[in-house]
Amino acid sequence: MLVVGDVVTDVVARHAEPLARDTDTAARIALRPGGAGANVACWAAGAGARARLLARVGADTAQWHRGELLKAGVEPVLRIDPSLPTAVVIALVDAAAERTLVTDSGASLALGPADWSEDLLDGVGHVHLSGYLFFCAPGRELAAVVGAAAHARGLPVSVDPASAGFLRRLGVPRFLAAVAGTDLLLPNAAEAALLSGRPEPADAAAELSALCGGAEVVVTLGAEGALAAADGRVVARVPAVQARPLDTTGAGDAFTGGLLAARLAGADLPAALTAACASGAAAVRLVGARPAPSHPTAYAGP
Repeated sequence: MLVVGDVVTDVVARHAEPLARDTDTAARIALRPGGAGANVACWAAGAGARARLLARVGADTAQWHRGELLKAGVEPVLRIDPSLPTAVVIALVDAAAERTLVTDSGASLALGPADWSEDLLDGVGHVHLSGYLFFCAPGRELAAVVGAAAHARGLPVSVDPASAGFLRRLGVPRFLAAVAGTDLLLPNAAEAALLSGRPEPADAAAELSALCGGAEVVVTLGAEGALAAADGRVVARVPAVQARPLDTTGAGDAFTGGLLAARLAGADLPAALTAACASGAAAVRLVGARPAPSHPTAYAGP
Protein backbone atom coordinates (compact mmCIF):
# COMPACT_ATOMS: atom_id res chain seq x y z
CA MET A 1 0.00 0.00 0.00
CA LEU A 2 0.99 3.63 -0.51
CA VAL A 3 0.36 6.21 2.19
CA VAL A 4 0.62 9.88 1.31
CA GLY A 5 0.80 12.13 4.32
CA ASP A 6 2.87 13.55 7.10
CA VAL A 7 5.90 12.79 9.22
CA VAL A 8 5.98 14.55 12.58
CA THR A 9 8.25 14.79 15.58
CA ASP A 10 5.96 14.17 18.57
CA VAL A 11 6.70 15.66 21.98
CA VAL A 12 4.48 13.64 24.33
CA ALA A 13 3.93 15.20 27.75
CA ARG A 14 1.95 13.03 30.20
CA HIS A 15 0.72 15.04 33.21
CA ALA A 16 -1.19 13.48 36.11
CA GLU A 17 -2.52 16.80 37.39
CA PRO A 18 -4.42 19.49 35.46
CA LEU A 19 -2.20 22.05 33.78
CA ALA A 20 -1.35 24.81 36.27
CA ARG A 21 -1.52 28.32 34.89
CA ASP A 22 1.46 30.66 35.41
CA THR A 23 3.63 27.98 37.01
CA ASP A 24 5.06 24.48 36.49
CA THR A 25 3.15 21.26 35.94
CA ALA A 26 5.10 18.05 36.49
CA ALA A 27 5.06 15.71 33.51
CA ARG A 28 6.83 12.76 31.95
CA ILE A 29 8.04 13.92 28.54
CA ALA A 30 9.14 11.73 25.64
CA LEU A 31 10.28 12.44 22.09
CA ARG A 32 8.70 10.07 19.56
CA PRO A 33 8.38 9.77 15.78
CA GLY A 34 4.82 10.44 14.64
CA GLY A 35 2.57 11.94 12.00
CA ALA A 36 -0.82 10.58 10.95
CA GLY A 37 0.35 9.27 7.59
CA ALA A 38 3.57 7.81 8.95
CA ASN A 39 1.75 6.19 11.86
CA VAL A 40 -0.76 4.51 9.55
CA ALA A 41 2.07 3.13 7.41
CA CYS A 42 3.91 1.81 10.47
CA TRP A 43 0.85 0.07 11.93
CA ALA A 44 -0.01 -1.42 8.53
CA ALA A 45 3.56 -2.71 8.18
CA GLY A 46 3.40 -4.12 11.71
CA ALA A 47 0.25 -5.97 10.67
CA GLY A 48 2.01 -7.59 7.73
CA ALA A 49 1.32 -5.19 4.85
CA ARG A 50 4.01 -3.84 2.54
CA ALA A 51 3.82 -0.10 3.17
CA ARG A 52 5.38 2.81 1.30
CA LEU A 53 5.17 6.39 2.58
CA LEU A 54 5.44 9.66 0.66
CA ALA A 55 6.02 12.64 2.95
CA ARG A 56 8.00 15.86 3.26
CA VAL A 57 10.42 16.55 6.11
CA GLY A 58 13.02 19.10 7.08
CA ALA A 59 16.74 18.42 6.91
CA ASP A 60 16.85 18.85 10.69
CA THR A 61 15.47 15.40 11.52
CA ALA A 62 15.23 13.65 8.13
CA GLN A 63 17.87 11.01 8.92
CA TRP A 64 16.26 10.10 12.25
CA HIS A 65 12.78 9.79 10.74
CA ARG A 66 14.03 7.74 7.80
CA GLY A 67 15.72 5.33 10.22
CA GLU A 68 12.63 5.01 12.40
CA LEU A 69 10.42 4.25 9.39
CA LEU A 70 12.85 1.63 8.10
CA LYS A 71 12.95 -0.01 11.55
CA ALA A 72 9.14 -0.19 11.43
CA GLY A 73 9.25 -1.96 8.07
CA VAL A 74 8.07 1.02 6.00
CA GLU A 75 9.63 2.07 2.71
CA PRO A 76 10.21 5.82 3.19
CA VAL A 77 10.02 8.19 0.24
CA LEU A 78 10.91 11.42 2.02
CA ARG A 79 11.26 14.72 0.19
CA ILE A 80 13.69 17.01 2.03
CA ASP A 81 12.48 20.60 2.33
CA PRO A 82 15.31 23.11 1.82
CA SER A 83 14.00 25.66 4.31
CA LEU A 84 11.16 24.36 6.49
CA PRO A 85 11.75 22.10 9.50
CA THR A 86 9.97 18.80 10.09
CA ALA A 87 6.49 19.19 11.57
CA VAL A 88 6.28 19.10 15.37
CA VAL A 89 3.30 18.21 17.54
CA ILE A 90 3.15 18.66 21.30
CA ALA A 91 0.74 16.06 22.70
CA LEU A 92 -0.51 16.94 26.17
CA VAL A 93 -1.83 13.70 27.66
CA ASP A 94 -3.89 13.94 30.86
CA ALA A 95 -4.52 11.44 33.64
CA ALA A 96 -7.34 9.83 31.63
CA ALA A 97 -4.90 9.32 28.71
CA GLU A 98 -6.82 11.82 26.56
CA ARG A 99 -4.63 14.07 24.46
CA THR A 100 -4.67 17.69 23.33
CA LEU A 101 -2.49 18.49 20.33
CA VAL A 102 -0.51 21.67 19.65
CA THR A 103 0.66 21.55 16.03
CA ASP A 104 3.37 23.19 13.94
CA SER A 105 2.89 21.64 10.50
CA GLY A 106 6.31 22.73 9.18
CA ALA A 107 7.50 21.02 6.01
CA SER A 108 4.36 18.88 5.70
CA LEU A 109 2.47 21.98 4.48
CA ALA A 110 4.74 22.11 1.43
CA LEU A 111 4.05 18.53 0.26
CA GLY A 112 2.53 19.00 -3.19
CA PRO A 113 2.29 17.78 -6.78
CA ALA A 114 5.99 18.43 -7.43
CA ASP A 115 6.76 15.66 -4.93
CA TRP A 116 4.68 13.11 -6.83
CA SER A 117 6.00 10.38 -9.10
CA GLU A 118 3.75 7.95 -10.94
CA ASP A 119 6.04 5.02 -10.16
CA LEU A 120 5.11 5.31 -6.47
CA LEU A 121 2.01 3.31 -7.43
CA ASP A 122 4.01 0.39 -8.82
CA GLY A 123 3.23 -2.79 -6.88
CA VAL A 124 0.57 -1.02 -4.78
CA GLY A 125 -2.86 -2.47 -3.96
CA HIS A 126 -4.34 0.43 -1.99
CA VAL A 127 -3.72 4.17 -1.58
CA HIS A 128 -4.34 6.00 1.68
CA LEU A 129 -4.40 9.80 1.96
CA SER A 130 -3.90 11.51 5.30
CA GLY A 131 -6.60 14.08 5.96
CA TYR A 132 -3.97 16.66 6.83
CA LEU A 133 -3.23 16.92 3.10
CA PHE A 134 -6.57 18.62 2.57
CA PHE A 135 -5.93 21.53 4.93
CA CYS A 136 -3.50 23.40 2.64
CA ALA A 137 -3.58 24.17 -1.09
CA PRO A 138 -0.50 22.13 -2.16
CA GLY A 139 -1.80 19.11 -0.25
CA ARG A 140 -5.25 19.32 -1.82
CA GLU A 141 -3.67 19.54 -5.26
CA LEU A 142 -1.48 16.52 -4.51
CA ALA A 143 -4.44 14.53 -3.16
CA ALA A 144 -6.36 15.19 -6.39
CA VAL A 145 -3.39 14.09 -8.52
CA VAL A 146 -2.79 10.94 -6.48
CA GLY A 147 -6.48 10.02 -6.32
CA ALA A 148 -6.87 10.35 -10.09
CA ALA A 149 -3.72 8.32 -10.74
CA ALA A 150 -4.83 5.60 -8.33
CA HIS A 151 -8.31 5.30 -9.81
CA ALA A 152 -6.83 5.23 -13.32
CA ARG A 153 -5.04 2.04 -12.23
CA GLY A 154 -8.15 0.65 -10.55
CA LEU A 155 -6.76 1.14 -7.04
CA PRO A 156 -9.06 1.96 -4.11
CA VAL A 157 -8.41 5.17 -2.18
CA SER A 158 -9.09 5.86 1.50
CA VAL A 159 -9.02 9.12 3.47
CA ASP A 160 -8.84 9.79 7.21
CA PRO A 161 -10.39 13.26 7.88
CA ALA A 162 -7.79 13.72 10.65
CA SER A 163 -8.92 16.76 12.65
CA ALA A 164 -12.33 18.22 13.52
CA GLY A 165 -10.68 21.55 14.32
CA PHE A 166 -8.97 21.80 10.93
CA LEU A 167 -12.15 20.58 9.19
CA ARG A 168 -14.10 23.48 10.70
CA ARG A 169 -11.46 25.91 9.50
CA LEU A 170 -11.47 24.47 5.95
CA GLY A 171 -15.27 24.09 5.80
CA VAL A 172 -17.28 20.91 5.43
CA PRO A 173 -18.46 21.56 1.83
CA ARG A 174 -14.88 22.13 0.63
CA PHE A 175 -13.66 18.95 2.31
CA LEU A 176 -16.50 16.79 0.97
CA ALA A 177 -15.90 18.17 -2.53
CA ALA A 178 -12.19 17.39 -2.23
CA VAL A 179 -12.79 13.76 -1.18
CA ALA A 180 -15.50 13.07 -3.76
CA GLY A 181 -14.83 9.68 -5.33
CA THR A 182 -13.05 8.31 -2.27
CA ASP A 183 -13.74 4.61 -1.76
CA LEU A 184 -13.30 4.55 2.04
CA LEU A 185 -13.67 7.40 4.56
CA LEU A 186 -12.42 6.87 8.13
CA PRO A 187 -13.66 9.59 10.52
CA ASN A 188 -13.94 9.38 14.28
CA ALA A 189 -17.33 10.08 15.85
CA ALA A 190 -16.74 13.84 16.21
CA GLU A 191 -15.54 14.18 12.62
CA ALA A 192 -18.44 12.09 11.31
CA ALA A 193 -20.96 14.25 13.18
CA LEU A 194 -19.37 17.42 11.82
CA LEU A 195 -19.23 16.18 8.23
CA SER A 196 -22.75 14.74 8.16
CA GLY A 197 -24.65 17.06 10.50
CA ARG A 198 -25.91 13.95 12.31
CA PRO A 199 -24.90 13.60 15.99
CA GLU A 200 -25.57 9.85 16.30
CA PRO A 201 -22.65 7.83 14.84
CA ALA A 202 -24.74 5.27 12.96
CA ASP A 203 -26.84 8.00 11.34
CA ALA A 204 -23.68 9.97 10.58
CA ALA A 205 -22.01 6.99 8.92
CA ALA A 206 -25.06 6.21 6.79
CA GLU A 207 -25.46 9.86 5.78
CA LEU A 208 -21.78 10.21 4.89
CA SER A 209 -21.90 7.04 2.82
CA ALA A 210 -24.80 8.47 0.85
CA LEU A 211 -23.05 11.84 0.46
CA CYS A 212 -19.95 10.03 -0.84
CA GLY A 213 -21.82 8.10 -3.50
CA GLY A 214 -22.21 4.88 -1.55
CA ALA A 215 -18.59 4.67 -0.40
CA GLU A 216 -17.67 2.69 2.70
CA VAL A 217 -17.54 4.86 5.81
CA VAL A 218 -15.92 3.50 8.97
CA VAL A 219 -16.50 5.48 12.17
CA THR A 220 -14.29 4.86 15.20
CA LEU A 221 -16.09 5.07 18.55
CA GLY A 222 -13.24 4.84 21.05
CA ALA A 223 -14.18 2.55 23.93
CA GLU A 224 -17.38 1.56 22.07
CA GLY A 225 -15.60 0.01 19.10
CA ALA A 226 -16.39 0.92 15.49
CA LEU A 227 -19.12 0.73 12.88
CA ALA A 228 -19.25 0.80 9.10
CA ALA A 229 -21.77 1.95 6.51
CA ALA A 230 -22.01 1.44 2.76
CA ASP A 231 -24.60 2.47 0.19
CA GLY A 232 -26.26 4.72 2.76
CA ARG A 233 -26.82 2.12 5.50
CA VAL A 234 -24.93 0.60 8.42
CA VAL A 235 -23.51 -2.79 7.47
CA ALA A 236 -21.26 -3.77 10.40
CA ARG A 237 -20.53 -2.93 14.02
CA VAL A 238 -17.92 -4.43 16.36
CA PRO A 239 -17.05 -3.85 20.03
CA ALA A 240 -13.78 -2.40 21.22
CA VAL A 241 -10.94 -4.53 22.49
CA GLN A 242 -10.61 -3.67 26.16
CA ALA A 243 -7.39 -1.94 27.21
CA ARG A 244 -6.20 0.24 30.06
CA PRO A 245 -5.07 3.40 28.23
CA LEU A 246 -1.71 4.97 28.83
CA ASP A 247 -1.65 7.39 25.88
CA THR A 248 -4.34 7.72 23.18
CA THR A 249 -2.02 9.55 20.76
CA GLY A 250 -2.19 7.79 17.39
CA ALA A 251 -4.93 5.31 18.32
CA GLY A 252 -6.97 6.28 15.28
CA ASP A 253 -3.94 5.89 13.03
CA ALA A 254 -3.32 2.43 14.50
CA PHE A 255 -6.95 1.52 13.80
CA THR A 256 -6.62 2.67 10.19
CA GLY A 257 -3.35 0.81 9.63
CA GLY A 258 -4.78 -2.37 11.10
CA LEU A 259 -7.96 -2.10 9.03
CA LEU A 260 -6.17 -1.51 5.73
CA ALA A 261 -3.67 -4.31 6.34
CA ALA A 262 -6.49 -6.73 7.15
CA ARG A 263 -8.45 -5.79 4.03
CA LEU A 264 -5.34 -6.22 1.88
CA ALA A 265 -4.87 -9.65 3.47
CA GLY A 266 -8.39 -10.66 2.38
CA ALA A 267 -10.45 -9.99 5.50
CA ASP A 268 -14.11 -9.09 5.11
CA LEU A 269 -15.29 -5.83 6.64
CA PRO A 270 -16.38 -7.14 10.08
CA ALA A 271 -13.14 -9.09 10.50
CA ALA A 272 -11.11 -6.08 9.39
CA LEU A 273 -12.93 -3.90 11.92
CA THR A 274 -12.09 -6.40 14.66
CA ALA A 275 -8.42 -6.43 13.64
CA ALA A 276 -8.43 -2.62 13.54
CA CYS A 277 -9.87 -2.41 17.06
CA ALA A 278 -7.10 -4.71 18.26
CA SER A 279 -4.51 -2.36 16.74
CA GLY A 280 -6.18 0.63 18.38
CA ALA A 281 -6.14 -1.14 21.75
CA ALA A 282 -2.46 -1.94 21.33
CA ALA A 283 -1.74 1.71 20.56
CA VAL A 284 -3.31 3.12 23.73
CA ARG A 285 -1.11 0.83 25.86
CA LEU A 286 2.02 2.55 24.48
CA VAL A 287 3.54 5.99 24.87
CA GLY A 288 3.64 7.55 21.42
CA ALA A 289 1.84 6.77 18.20
CA ARG A 290 3.87 3.92 16.66
CA PRO A 291 3.77 0.16 17.34
CA ALA A 292 6.40 -1.39 19.56
CA PRO A 293 8.89 -3.27 17.34
CA SER A 294 8.06 -6.63 18.93
CA HIS A 295 4.27 -6.18 19.00
CA PRO A 296 2.45 -8.71 16.75
CA THR A 297 -0.50 -7.04 15.03
CA ALA A 298 -1.03 -9.16 11.91
CA TYR A 299 -4.52 -10.19 10.85
CA ALA A 300 -4.75 -13.87 11.72
CA GLY A 301 -7.69 -14.77 9.48
CA PRO A 302 -11.16 -16.05 10.42
